[in-house]
Amino acid sequence: MTEDFRAPGTRVLITGGTSGLGAAMAAALLDAGAAVAITGRDRDRTEAAARDLGAGCTGVAMDVRDEDDVERGVDRVVEALGGLDVLVNNAGLGMRTVNPRFLTDPQPFWTVPPGGFRDLVDTNLTGYFLVARSVVPRLLAAGGGRVVNVSMNHSTMNRRGFVPYGPVRAGAEALSRIMAADLEGSGVTVNILLPGGATATGMIPDDFPPEQRDRLLAPAIMGPPIRFLASPAAADVHDERIVATEFDDWLAARSS
Repeated sequence: MTEDFRAPGTRVLITGGTSGLGAAMAAALLDAGAAVAITGRDRDRTEAAARDLGAGCTGVAMDVRDEDDVERGVDRVVEALGGLDVLVNNAGLGMRTVNPRFLTDPQPFWTVPPGGFRDLVDTNLTGYFLVARSVVPRLLAAGGGRVVNVSMNHSTMNRRGFVPYGPVRAGAEALSRIMAADLEGSGVTVNILLPGGATATGMIPDDFPPEQRDRLLAPAIMGPPIRFLASPAAADVHDERIVATEFDDWLAARSS
């Protein structure tokens, strides 16, 4: 049974936190005592999602593709929370934005619209870079902090019909490893977190067969590991790749 990790007073920014994995992680961290800011592109939707998540959650409109908007958004988050301790890079677009039937009718890479390819790169990869680029100097100036980059299974990165989602997530994972190397010994840790399988989020096509939908992971699978990564227990955890479905075993092996 996973320990019920606490993070009282920890100030967390979660990009793309209005639904799916981001909202599930925000709920888990709020329950752990953290102060959380979530971001999304649409102001009304983001503020409504923050209200739904409850006291302690702040909604900030921010487009992770735009460096100026990122700077403004991070400034607003720091002002609202009184500082920042943890960044969770989660904002992303899914395959359905370029192929609504990507699971049942895979699309070869040469038919992917260039605009759709760029949208995913700008959001799922450049967005991680831009937000970390803004946040990390603040963490360094404060003497430390944590970055968690959300990823996905390696098998999906190489899956037929998964251009551009697979290559973009592979790039974000490589970025995470380089970030960790650059920040080694700095007091700022970088780790990768992924669900460990297909998850019931808005990225799943509407016509996904019900019998297969029943087997999807719940977004709440991300709760225990993100609580751990924001807690004092993870102070020395750096450059790890944590799979949520395997978190109990990973934690037990680390503790043995």
